[in-house]
Amino acid sequence: MKAKIIDIYFFSGTGNTLILVKELKNFFSKHGYETNLFRIEKCDPNSINLDHTLGFAFPIAAFSTYKFIWDFLDKLPETDRETEVFMLTSMAFFSGGMTGALKKIMKKKKYKPIGANEIKMPSNFRKKEISAEKKQKSINNGINKAKKFAHDLIFGISNWRHLPVPKPFTKFGKSEKPWRFMREKNQLEIDFVKCVKCGNCYHLCPVENIEMTPYPEFADKCQLCLRCFAFCPSNAISFKDKKIESYKACDSDDILQY
Repeated sequence: MKAKIIDIYFFSGTGNTLILVKELKNFFSKHGYETNLFRIEKCDPNSINLDHTLGFAFPIAAFSTYKFIWDFLDKLPETDRETEVFMLTSMAFFSGGMTGALKKIMKKKKYKPIGANEIKMPSNFRKKEISAEKKQKSINNGINKAKKFAHDLIFGISNWRHLPVPKPFTKFGKSEKPWRFMREKNQLEIDFVKCVKCGNCYHLCPVENIEMTPYPEFADKCQLCLRCFAFCPSNAISFKDKKIESYKACDSDDILQY
């Protein structure tokens, strides 16, 4: 990588992506790179520094990624400096067309794609609990892959491979219609007996979909990142008429510090 300063713009729903980007940061720092982490939902895409190497890290959702992340990526400014860029995603199963679609955007805006990696981590949307041992094994495998990716980026041997996939996969997350459909099929609800009105869900929501009145109240902008569900300290948030196991890979304070 040409630039000695690396800015990683990330979104982490339940902590998987944050674990991976922190490993990147630690590896880069040991090799003399200054590395900054920024939460995508708090950033203006026009404020990025095009003289730095840029990383974008986020989860795969619905074979694509969340609409607010697509909005951020689409609004990135063009560059005339061959700004180097890499991508890291966390996923449970299959990513669809994310790598190819983002590479196309980056090249159109005249960035220089230097590497992309998709890393499997524990699913945050499952009906059955998985054992702590199996969960930790998956996380450890992801960490090792993140370290190797960081190594390959530093030494210029990373690549940005992607498989050709149907266009609907690449465009799915950008439209509001599919998210509206998924909200209807996966409705969140509050248990007012369990709720302690702490406001944790309000502060964590990346799309400002929650108001405190004084209990949490959901609007119609949810993109099912599951932060509120995963980090509720009293387990007061659940899915209506559906059993989904709660999962988090870190504490909410780990996310809120950025």
